[in-house]
Amino acid sequence: MAPRNRDDNFMDVDSDSDISLLGDVEHRGKGKGKGKSTDKRKKDKGKAKAKEQAYTWEASYTRSWDTVQEDEAGSLQGAVEDLMARGRRRRLLAPAAAIRRTIIRHLVLLLDLSAAMMDRDMRPTRFDLMLQYAREFVVEWFDQNPLGQIGVVGMRAGVGERIGEMSGNPQDVLKCLSDRTRLEPTGEPSLQNAIEMARSSMSHLPTHSSREILIIFGSLTTCDPGNIHDTLDACVKNKIRISVVALAAEMKISRDLCDKTGGQFGVAMNEGHFKDILFELVPPPAQRAVARAGGTGANPAADLMMMGFPTRLPDSSPPSLCACHSDMKNEGFLCPRCMAKVCNVPTDCDICGLMIVSSPHLARSYHHLFPVNPYEAVTSMEGESEQTIACHACARIFSISASTAAASEGISPWGRYRCPDCHNDFCTECDVFVHDVIHCCPGCGR
Repeated sequence: MAPRNRDDNFMDVDSDSDISLLGDVEHRGKGKGKGKSTDKRKKDKGKAKAKEQAYTWEASYTRSWDTVQEDEAGSLQGAVEDLMARGRRRRLLAPAAAIRRTIIRHLVLLLDLSAAMMDRDMRPTRFDLMLQYAREFVVEWFDQNPLGQIGVVGMRAGVGERIGEMSGNPQDVLKCLSDRTRLEPTGEPSLQNAIEMARSSMSHLPTHSSREILIIFGSLTTCDPGNIHDTLDACVKNKIRISVVALAAEMKISRDLCDKTGGQFGVAMNEGHFKDILFELVPPPAQRAVARAGGTGANPAADLMMMGFPTRLPDSSPPSLCACHSDMKNEGFLCPRCMAKVCNVPTDCDICGLMIVSSPHLARSYHHLFPVNPYEAVTSMEGESEQTIACHACARIFSISASTAAASEGISPWGRYRCPDCHNDFCTECDVFVHDVIHCCPGCGR
């Protein structure tokens, strides 16, 4: 048989392919010297391939162990603390100005349940990691937005499937995300069908609440029955904000969905980056300025809404029927308007339609409007007349020696962060705890 001509369209087989392994057997059977020379050529070729980085995805991975350096005592504790501090401080460098936000949110979580989610580029699989992060996202989302509600819609086999109804109880949402057998991936996704289902479920919502759609998308295709740009125009008309977290690559339609509706778009590079860009959507989004009749862009006028604070029934109260599930229960809450019994708050009364909330829920939603000012990193101890030796909040003793962290990144080499109002010093853990949990400075109460 005549030898096949060399074609530039075909790639040479290197040492990483299965074909080269089969060729090794033939070379080893012909002679030891030839086998040794072949192995040497393969090693040189493998080194050249590593330097060239033939694949684009290889360039995004770095040798993370090379960035960790030992201190004088040979310990890695200081380097690990610096890496953790950089990650924690990155979120706190955002502007702390008061921004108008919507505290009553309605979010529909669109999950990609197609066959592409079974890929193992994210461990253990994209599907398992998505469910794990989705459950963590729901817990954190309800903790920061107790007056909001979440619904779940799946995309598989070319249709949109309703996984969970819109609910303000995090346990109901977590229950529908915990059944893995019900969410088994199959077929191709359909962005248009899923978005239309989510849009129809939010058509009855009032104007003072936000309408948001969060899409976790791992496929590179979408099987739509019609023109998806018509669905996009309908979402813009209904003021629905769409955000997309892509697990594979950026698609033009995904970017258009986010840009035209005012949402956020991100492509996850690895497991940690996936969680970071997902949890960036936990805080309420800022309201966009709209054009009024005069032609000037300004914020819409504030709307007054009616809320009711219920009366909580103790466990020792006599059992009675609840208006939401028609079950006999002892504990519950009484609507202040019609005295109907509901199981959980916040919710809307099924009898009179009044929004029932508790005062702690309202207070926890309020802190997004007036965030705590970011603490300033103490970069030098020179000129300090009275140096505090411990954290003002937890009384932890500050380190005497400075770390290797760079001050330009907003990291204090001394581990001190000072409130600009009360001028008290706090450690890194208390700094993050104040801004993420209690949302109030222990020193000045602001």
